[in-house]
Order: sequence, then structure tokens, then C-alpha cells
Amino acid sequence: MEFAEPPEHTAIREAVRDICKGFDAEYWRQHEKNHEFPWKFYNEMAAAGWIGTAIPEEFGGGGGGITEASIVMEEVAASGGAMNAASALHISVFGMNPVVKYGSQAQKEKYLPRVATGELQVAFGVTEPDAGTDTTSITTRAVRDGDDYIVHGQKVWTTKGHIAEKVLLLVRTTPLEEVRKRTDGMTLLLADLRRPEVDIHQIDKVARNAVGSCEVRYDGLRVAGDDLVGEEGKGFKYLLDGLNPERILIASEALGIGKAALRVATQYANERVVFGRPIGKNQGIAFPLAEAHMRLAAAELVIRQASWRYDQGLPCGEHANTAKFLAADAAFFAADRAMQTHGGFSFATEYPVGRFWAESRLMKIAPVSQEMVMNYISEHVLGLPRSY
Repeated sequence: MEFAEPPEHTAIREAVRDICKGFDAEYWRQHEKNHEFPWKFYNEMAAAGWIGTAIPEEFGGGGGGITEASIVMEEVAASGGAMNAASALHISVFGMNPVVKYGSQAQKEKYLPRVATGELQVAFGVTEPDAGTDTTSITTRAVRDGDDYIVHGQKVWTTKGHIAEKVLLLVRTTPLEEVRKRTDGMTLLLADLRRPEVDIHQIDKVARNAVGSCEVRYDGLRVAGDDLVGEEGKGFKYLLDGLNPERILIASEALGIGKAALRVATQYANERVVFGRPIGKNQGIAFPLAEAHMRLAAAELVIRQASWRYDQGLPCGEHANTAKFLAADAAFFAADRAMQTHGGFSFATEYPVGRFWAESRLMKIAPVSQEMVMNYISEHVLGLPRSY
């Protein structure tokens, strides 16, 4: 058992921090306020090769694993960019994993180098208004037309849908009532978004507004048969295969937000003087911040265990879900205590803690709720009866 961080991972942290130093709290405040995508940040991360961290070297990427990708995303969030920074990169960093694992050689050669350089923005289209967590109930339909597919349906919460060129789109190629298992008959397509048959509207959100989330309607969109990922009808399997790395990345981003919140709260507690003394001298301020530090440290250990197991090809469902649950909880606790430490000033947008608070709260909902994580642990780890 080894707890010392390998030098190559430390080097990743330092290199990412060097880039992120150029994007201060004011940069992120303005982009949040203006609902403006952080292109300068995105382009600098792409130029340094970090977007291609987990893409195989033969396709222009860094050839790293989920551990390396999670370190990148943790540092991006911890820089103070939080979810606005992490979400700008997240899907490009690991969202193309289904294509890496199941795509054709032609697809890999055509798309992965462009993703690695940051040229190609890709969105992920899974969630629907009437399905939500119940993915098997999606109704977006793709019907064969010769070698191609014609798509009709609606997706919601498609991150970067308004700026992405392509979307990894989960559709039903066989209606639910015609399949033997609910998970059968779903297919993954790499579809075009910049088409007249696609109608995209951004959702007005509470937070994380530098990176848009969209409602997307597909009305007769033609998708070339060459853009079928893997085999028809096996899309749900491909989706599940990507859930563990996604949970690990989200956990790492939550950890980063928690660290950012704790950092600014500690600084404020040292500098803010009330009744002739720094407020950090009061145990009512100091103890919750100390607890936040310990919660984040514990979550970090689980994240590292989960990413190691994934990269070693070991089962990691329990560990990835646990990491997501604990990191989201620890991040929100740290951000909430940062709000309390700042007092009334926490509601002033000149301070970043309000943004950390709102964005860390999102981590307890997306991409999977804390309750669904507990459902997973109850059923698959403890062997309790399925509750839904």
C-alpha cells in the first residue's frame, strides 16, 4: 500500500495550476454573470494537451487513465473555476470513452484527434424530460432508413449543446414494449447538432451559467450509419460502462470545489477582524473548517482508490459511487461553512463562495442523485431488495 503521490501526478497538478493561475475569480464571476463560455480558458487547456489526457496516444491524446484525468479535473475545479471550469472540459476529457472503447477505427481516426486538440466540441444527450434517472424509459426514437437513421425526440440537460458540433445521442431503435429486457433496444449515435432539424434552447439555471445546459429537440435528423457507435441495440451497455469513470471525475471536481471553498474561507477567517480579533480565532468558525478539511481528506482517499481500481481493470462500482457520494457531501459541507464564515458578504457576488455553494449543491444531484447512489450500495453491495 503506497500513499506517496507519483512524481508524474505531481507534475500534472503543477502544470494545470500554472494555466489556471491566469484565470482569477473575476474571470469566472464575469463569465457566470454574462452566461459566456470560457473560450480563452478552454483553448489554453486544449493547447497544453490536457483535454486529450485520457485519449489514446495513437489518436493524438495523452494516453492517460481515469486517475490522470481526475487529477486534471480536481485541479481545474480547485483553482476557483469550480464547475464552470470543469464542465467546460469534462465531456471532452472523458465523454468520448464510448467511442474509444466501442467505436470503429474510422470513427476514432476521424473524431478523436479533433477532440484531443479541442477543435471538436461534443455534447452528451441521454436525459429526457419524462425519463430522468429512469434511462430505460427514454422515447427518443431512431428508425432505419437505408444505411442511415432518422431521429425524432427530445433531450434535456444537454451540456454545451448550444456550442457543440456533435452529440453522443442515446436513442431507442426498438420500442420499449417490443424488447425482452428494458435495457435492450437502445443505441448510441454520434449525431450532428448544427442542423436545421435540431432545435436548441438554453435552460435558465440557478448556477454554472458560463457553461450552458440545453433542451434539444430532434425532428427528423438524419444520422449516417457510419456514426453508429458499436452495435445497434447495445447503447445502454456502453452507457453503463462509462458511468464509473464519470462518477470518479465528478467526485474529483467536487473535491476541487471543496478545496477552493475551504481555501477562501480560511483566508477570510484569518483576515476578517471582529471585536478586535480575527474571526478564525473563534472555535465556532475554526472547528467547522477543520471538519471540512477532514471530510475532504477522507473523500480524496476514496477517489484515489476508485480511480486506481478502474485503471487496473478491477470492479469499482462500489468505490466510484462511494467516491461520488462522499465527495459531493464533503464539498457542499465545505462550501456551506465557507458561506457561514463570510457571513453577510457570502451573498455578495464579489466573493466566490456563493458560486461554490450553488455549484457544489448541484454535485449532490447530478449526474446521479445521492439517493440513487444509496440505492446502488443497498442493492449491489449489501444485498438488500431493490426498492424501485
